[in-house]
Amino acid sequence: MLKILFLCTGNSCRSQMAEAWTNQLHKGAIEAFSAGIAPHGVDPLAVEAMREAGVDISGAKAKHLDVFSAAEFDYVITVCDRARESCPLYWGKAKKIHAGFDDPPFLAQSAKTKEEALAHYRRVRDEIRKFVEAMPGNLAVAK
Repeated sequence: MLKILFLCTGNSCRSQMAEAWTNQLHKGAIEAFSAGIAPHGVDPLAVEAMREAGVDISGAKAKHLDVFSAAEFDYVITVCDRARESCPLYWGKAKKIHAGFDDPPFLAQSAKTKEEALAHYRRVRDEIRKFVEAMPGNLAVAK
């Protein structure tokens, strides 16, 4: 079974979505985890957007990447530019790739309504799902 770690800045939205999609869509073939460079809790709008798609991440917890410093992964996938820039070098044999996605909380800052804010989360949620659905084939670009 492949083991993947998704890294993001806060482990609050994109990496949580990627972990959940992977574990749901590739159960038994790929095991996913997520962590952040500076974790700060799971975003409630990310929870809501995933719930709308039939995936419950309400029990997810934000974790610092150090929690996995001794773990062995096949791939470490950064889902935001800051995580890519800060990705540590101690991942052993893990192949690193970057699959950048827009930051829904940042985009939603200018939203005038919750529905307008959720539109950003839904779009990114669906983009992440498409990326995850294409795994493991799209991981061939890893270095």
